[in-house]
Amino acid sequence: MKIDIITVVPELLSSPFSHSILKRATEKNLLSINIINLRDYTTYARAQVDDYPFGGGAGMVLMPEPLVNAIESLKKLTEYDEVIYLTPDGKSFNQQMANRLSLKNNLLLICGHYKGIDQRVRDHFITTEISIGDYVLSGGELAAAVLTDAIGRLIPGVLNDESSALSDSFQDQLLAPPVYTRPEVFRAWSVPPVLMSGNHQLIEEWRYEESVKRTKERRPDLLQ
Repeated sequence: MKIDIITVVPELLSSPFSHSILKRATEKNLLSINIINLRDYTTYARAQVDDYPFGGGAGMVLMPEPLVNAIESLKKLTEYDEVIYLTPDGKSFNQQMANRLSLKNNLLLICGHYKGIDQRVRDHFITTEISIGDYVLSGGELAAAVLTDAIGRLIPGVLNDESSALSDSFQDQLLAPPVYTRPEVFRAWSVPPVLMSGNHQLIEEWRYEESVKRTKERRPDLLQ
């Protein structure tokens, strides 16, 4: 899979992809992540990419010309399955969306900044708009990192144990059950005996029951 990310602040994305699972994914050539500096595509003086909004008001807006130059230039090299704009008013990102996007070959992510991007770019170039939560960030870079991580770990071969992703929270609309590791007894607190029984059917039944219990307590909306 290839994920290209257009940003005004490429430095914000250098660290998230240089460690842990995503680093291994790129080293295995299972995932290609490319950070594109929007300022490389502007024709304005001093690498300007933003301007004041028409109609007045506080904040700045990313201009259409640099963004369109970048998108059209990148499209000449890659056929994108989705052109995604990270924005607070997009569709709420969830595990099912991550699953769907992980099956794509090429994604282009556009990081908003300031007050966002010119609406004409959204109208004519964006295929999907995604939000990672009901709050506002300084820019879409952290949202792009979240999206890339959630999608990248689902690519076959990225995780050492591919079944691990299948037991994550939200995969079956349930939260994950409690997990334990060694030692079996710590400060007189013991691991549930069923997990030490070796009976895999009982263990799976216990995990399912605990998932349902935890979901009812913490996220009853998921059960609806």
